[in-house]
Amino acid sequence: MAPSGSRSIKKGCQRVLYWIPVLFIALIVAWSYYAYVLQLCIESIEDTGEKVIYLLVYHVIFIMFVWAYWQTIFTKPMNPLKEFHLSYSDKELLEREDRGESQQEILRRIAKDLPIYTRTNSGAIRFCDRCQLLKPDRCHHCSVCDKCILKMDHHCPWVNNCVGFSNYKFFMLFLAYSLLYCLFITATDLQYFIKFWTNGLPDTQAKFHILFLFFSASMFSVSLASLFIYHCWLVCKNRSTLEAVRAPVFRHGTDKNGFSLGFSKNFRQVFGDEVKYWPVPVFSGLGDGCAFPTCLVNLDPEQPSSPTGSNPANKSAAEGRQFPSKPLRESQSRLLTSTPSWSESDSATDKDRKGASNPGMTIENEA
Repeated sequence: MAPSGSRSIKKGCQRVLYWIPVLFIALIVAWSYYAYVLQLCIESIEDTGEKVIYLLVYHVIFIMFVWAYWQTIFTKPMNPLKEFHLSYSDKELLEREDRGESQQEILRRIAKDLPIYTRTNSGAIRFCDRCQLLKPDRCHHCSVCDKCILKMDHHCPWVNNCVGFSNYKFFMLFLAYSLLYCLFITATDLQYFIKFWTNGLPDTQAKFHILFLFFSASMFSVSLASLFIYHCWLVCKNRSTLEAVRAPVFRHGTDKNGFSLGFSKNFRQVFGDEVKYWPVPVFSGLGDGCAFPTCLVNLDPEQPSSPTGSNPANKSAAEGRQFPSKPLRESQSRLLTSTPSWSESDSATDKDRKGASNPGMTIENEA
């Protein structure tokens, strides 16, 4: 009882500590609101028109920034569907076998009907022995959350959450609106910063807030701009942070551009097809997080074609774009609570597709 009780206390303390960076950001934002709205706009700006315009624009940006930050923090990362988890009988069978070719054969049999195209560097199917599941493409196990996260980008301490398929758009909007928030404060605070610095305005309580507000917003702007530009580059290339560090491995080998479909489709995979939803922190991305279209250049000649066979007229088009069983434009998933099973619904779609290939599979044991 004592060891389990101490582990519970330790986990509880860790959960509290994980919220400290979020609390720090919340306090900074709360102070900036007080400094900008009360000390700058209400107390220091005398022109009514300028004051009203600044307050209106500020609150629009502030609301969007807080909304995106909230969504990034409290949107739960999506985990692999039940089809990727081992059944009880498969677990028993896997445990009875030695870790060798016999175990690989078991996992190959389990994975043959799953849309798994990536492998480990050793040529094994990416298997998580902690979650007891076959990892979908672009899925990774987070050591902090102790779960497998779909299209995991990274675990961000500033949001105390994993950034992945379910909240990557929110994270991008959080970076965009926080950068816009800091730039707006810097630009509108500059003239009053200069006036206070040169003693052009009376030395009041607002002086400290306005001076420190300018320094803080400027410094945050630099760090946020670099981070935002980097993630914009990742979106354009259709890569996660983990994939940028270590390129995904397919049957034909490592391919850093394996998931890239071109700028437009890469962008729409994260933000969706409807432009009106792009700037709003609501989920509008495409797909279900378990299957992704690939653009493989070097196809494996040993791979069998789809059960429906291939039509020579469509062969070249099919070779240029492998998977998914649903084309990207048909894979829209606007509600996170709605996770349709591709294993059932896509079977009908597969009958209408021609020339699709089915990449091969291998295994990995990884925590």
